[in-house]
Amino acid sequence: MDKDQQLAMVKKVREASMNNVSGSTLQPSYTPQVKQEQHVIPTTYGDAPVTVHIPDREVAHPLPVFVNFHGGGFVMGDPKMDDPWCSVIADRAECIVINVDYVLAPEHKFPAPVYQSYEVVKWISEHAEELHIDAKRIAVGGHSAGGNLAAAICLLNKERGDELNIVYQVLDYAPLDLATDPEQKPQFPEAIPNDISRIFNACYLENPEDARNPLASPVFAPSLTGLPSALVITAERDSLAAETVGYAKQLEEAGVQVTAKQYAGAAHGFTHNGELAVAEDAWHLMSDKLKEAFTAH
Repeated sequence: MDKDQQLAMVKKVREASMNNVSGSTLQPSYTPQVKQEQHVIPTTYGDAPVTVHIPDREVAHPLPVFVNFHGGGFVMGDPKMDDPWCSVIADRAECIVINVDYVLAPEHKFPAPVYQSYEVVKWISEHAEELHIDAKRIAVGGHSAGGNLAAAICLLNKERGDELNIVYQVLDYAPLDLATDPEQKPQFPEAIPNDISRIFNACYLENPEDARNPLASPVFAPSLTGLPSALVITAERDSLAAETVGYAKQLEEAGVQVTAKQYAGAAHGFTHNGELAVAEDAWHLMSDKLKEAFTAH
């Protein structure tokens, strides 16, 4: 399948999914006290629109920031899926949350989404005063493909000498091994179909060899020493759970502090499409661990 065929197929998938992008399928059980602003961040890969979620209260000092990346297999998805919950995190963790609309494949293949996402975080750091943000307390995180990007950002930051003060990473049921064929991963009726996973990977990667690049598949990173502390969330009935649990163990073995939680009986995407009580527990866990990390720094 060439790039034009990939694009035609992805456009159909995007159109079919648009009915679920008016916001998260699930909505928080309460209304967070948060205000929102829209910004556009310039990058080498085009402008990145972002929604900034700000606790609606008086503060005398700059707030820490959590930069959020949505899911969608690198080819679809929309930050609007996460906006209601980004407000929950901003309110509960007492931080600013910036929800990013990054470039998608196949129009922008690997490593463009990784590098653009990194540039977004760097821009945020460099414009901290303007955004009333504490640039010494940055966290990154995401859901599914967005979790992959968050892990890659942390690896790239390490490669670049820790130029950004990333103090925490949140990886929510992230695909972290794009090299292993989906059929070789644990199988569940609720999991993403193998053929769909293969299409997503083919659309994202320019060459099959890229699948073993640590910025595409963080499980292949030669060293995880010195990476930020992490919250790793997995769903028991998700074909990606095993690799994500494995990455959490790799982080721990490298001396990184990790909080890992697997949600029993949950499927991929449960924080957006599962049971509200279970999803809300996960979002509150993210909020509380972020607040804990920000307080520690």
